[in-house]
Amino acid sequence: MTGATQNIKEKAVSGLLWRFLERFGAQGVTLLVSVILARLLDPQVYGTVAIVTVFTAILNVFADSGLGSALVQKKDADELDFSTVFLFNLAASLVLYGILFMTAPLIASFYRMPELTPVLRFMSLTVILSAVKNVQQAYVARHLLFRRFFFATLGGTLGAAVLGVWMAFKGYGVWALAAQSVFNCAVDTLILWLTVGWRPGAAFSMDRFRGLFSYGWKILVSTLINTVNNDLRQLIIGKLYSPESLAFYNRGYMIPNTFVTNINTAIDSVLLPVLSGAQDDQKSLLSMTRRSIRVGAYVMWPIMLGIAAVSGPLVRILLTEKWLPCLPYVVIFCVFYGFTPLQTASLNAIKAIGRSDVFLRMTVVKRIVGFAVLLATMRHGPLAMALGNLVICAAELMINALEQRRLLGYRYRDQISDILPSVLLASAMSGTVWCVRLLNLSDPVTLLLQVLTGVLVYAAASVLLGFDSFYYILDTLKALRGQGRS
Repeated sequence: MTGATQNIKEKAVSGLLWRFLERFGAQGVTLLVSVILARLLDPQVYGTVAIVTVFTAILNVFADSGLGSALVQKKDADELDFSTVFLFNLAASLVLYGILFMTAPLIASFYRMPELTPVLRFMSLTVILSAVKNVQQAYVARHLLFRRFFFATLGGTLGAAVLGVWMAFKGYGVWALAAQSVFNCAVDTLILWLTVGWRPGAAFSMDRFRGLFSYGWKILVSTLINTVNNDLRQLIIGKLYSPESLAFYNRGYMIPNTFVTNINTAIDSVLLPVLSGAQDDQKSLLSMTRRSIRVGAYVMWPIMLGIAAVSGPLVRILLTEKWLPCLPYVVIFCVFYGFTPLQTASLNAIKAIGRSDVFLRMTVVKRIVGFAVLLATMRHGPLAMALGNLVICAAELMINALEQRRLLGYRYRDQISDILPSVLLASAMSGTVWCVRLLNLSDPVTLLLQVLTGVLVYAAASVLLGFDSFYYILDTLKALRGQGRS
């Protein structure tokens, strides 16, 4: 292994560690706060915020324009590139905020919820804040300085937690969640701005912008299509059904999503710059992609199937029985999210070699399939719409597999062989964990025994069966420990 390759590997491992620390630190705080707020606030409040969040998420995609990914992927991005993207993103976000500010009453009228107007206008401020933060994030990712994310995210999360809980106790209702969201983004942006050395210049280059946008617009359209597709179900449920139905769907989606987002964000942010560094070496690119998929599946599947197995006592303890209708959604989305590592690593590999055109084409085909499934299920209720996600997931994996084989030489049977051992082991572990319910113990005792049983069974089976990913993680942790001592 050359010195340069070793240095990249060490930076990647260190970056991944800091991203995991950041994500899980934020997750711990977020989980605690969500438990408190779910007990204090009614499901209808969450349904209202879920509708608003869909619109702000879509605008955030436009505000970034895919240029953040372009900065990370470009081999020789310099100060002029970063300043150009910063100025464009900031201008775009101000225009987008103005549009949403003006159209907020129309959206509220469509949902027959006049209270949406001020909440939507307030929460949309995150679009401007995110535009300020996006280029800083790209700079951190490109230079693998992920320690900066740790302090920014944790600072924003802690501050927002205190504010949200205080406002909920004071009876501010939906504004507790709205203020929490905006405050989190504002503090996150401020800390990142103060800790990252890069500052934008006054220069803007149209030539640089065209070059970056030629790559980024395809990522923009792909991300926009994905965001609209993912959130369209929530908009439809909010319109056709009740805010409570949307709240249960959203909560069932968010419980596994919280874990997946934290893990996947850590992997995703590190993986693109690392794979981009090997874009000219297909053998290395394929090797790193497969390793990421195997390790990701080994980590993700036991978490997802474990959550599904303990969902009953978990929801009753944390959220109280008023949230039990969300249980079927929790199980469905746990299975859906189990395939995330395969999706993330494969798509990052395609982006890393500069084939954003392929990325866009795949996205369009996937969304056509997704829209057809949505049309077939939307009149049958929120549960049918959730189950439709599993059909879409199967179709997306097949579409990914075709392009991976063509571009990377990553055959479909190799993809199955990379994830199947972890899926089978996690399924056996989940079945064992579920059986603990048959003891008819109290919920706290049952949940504790389930968690302990799951960890012991999965770890013991990994050792007995000699799982490669288990030992790879151990070796990586030992290497990090050695780096910390040196």
